[in-house]
Amino acid sequence: MLVISQENVVLQMSPNNVPVAHASPGDSIVFQTLDCFSNEIAREDQLFSSVGWDRINPATGPLYVDGARVGDILRVEVLDIKLDTQGVMTTAPNHGALGHIIDKEKTKIVPIVDGKAKFNDRIELDVNPMIGVIGTAPEKDEIPTGTPGKHGGNMDCKRIGKGSVVYLSVNVPGALLAMGDVHALMADGEIIVCGIEIAAEITVKVDVLTGLSLPLPMIVQGEHVITIASGETLDEAAIIATEMMLDFVRQALGLDIHEAGMLLSVVGDLRICQIVDPLMTVRMEFPLWILDKYGCRMT
Repeated sequence: MLVISQENVVLQMSPNNVPVAHASPGDSIVFQTLDCFSNEIAREDQLFSSVGWDRINPATGPLYVDGARVGDILRVEVLDIKLDTQGVMTTAPNHGALGHIIDKEKTKIVPIVDGKAKFNDRIELDVNPMIGVIGTAPEKDEIPTGTPGKHGGNMDCKRIGKGSVVYLSVNVPGALLAMGDVHALMADGEIIVCGIEIAAEITVKVDVLTGLSLPLPMIVQGEHVITIASGETLDEAAIIATEMMLDFVRQALGLDIHEAGMLLSVVGDLRICQIVDPLMTVRMEFPLWILDKYGCRMT
């Protein structure tokens, strides 16, 4: 199996990035990833400010997927996420939803033992590994890996974990897939700018879909199909994610705008992914069983 080492990282999604490996549709690939601090924080006396923003959110890659052409869809199935033995959390003034009341930096090292995150002497939490950064190169722009967008990027969506399928746009030949910023555990919102940040090995399977129209990026996880959008505000992101799902439901089920809107209002759940990146990210979750009722299945 192809393994892409954590030595091969980018800090921006760019059409100018040189691919570090090639794969064919149907191949499985292991991405060895650094944590969001580039593995530079290993002790509690090391603070966030010691890393520098130019080293935040490295993404391993990019991978060139042979045969992926502009206008295709890259299908990325997450087969497994293996975590390192400890994660890192930090707080800092002026960062995140609580930055206005946090007056100093602090670092917490969180051991990971037997599938549990040892938060403190009394609290052990079941890990739920997820990928914070996953995306393809945009057509023209160079977008920092810490910024989400239509290309994917730093969506910080906790639904992107083992068993998930992520659909991404192919904007340049080969797609140039990169990923990183794994969390052992993260709640919706990521309110202090981090979950339990951790190095990991991500195993994915890539495929290329042609002649298919989907609102991208899109995720299938568990019992839901999910649209995901980012904007300057939560309101903007929420409206975009809702319109994306509305268009998908109308096309997939053949409903008019009124019927589709009513359906979304009773079964479409809007949820916050994160409120701390340069753009805010929101997702809408729609039940797969309804697609099944109409004989519509995700590829």
